[in-house]
Amino acid sequence: MAMKMRQSLAELEQEFRHEMQLESNRSQMLRKRASSRSRVRMRTRERKRSSMRFWLLVISLIATAVAVTVAMFETLYYLLG
Repeated sequence: MAMKMRQSLAELEQEFRHEMQLESNRSQMLRKRASSRSRVRMRTRERKRSSMRFWLLVISLIATAVAVTVAMFETLYYLLG
């Protein structure tokens, strides 16, 4: 009876260690997935911001070119007129 008790305790301890190992592996995997998702979200946000900045730059350059052209022709009109 005592031998059976020791064997079952040893089996329980071994099973407990095995479960702890599985839980540890699972938590590490979850941490890696979370950090990976976080990096992907950060890259996506940065890409959106960069795209918006690019289009704002393009629009401001076009607006500047139009304003300079209009001002140049108005000045030319006043000087020659």
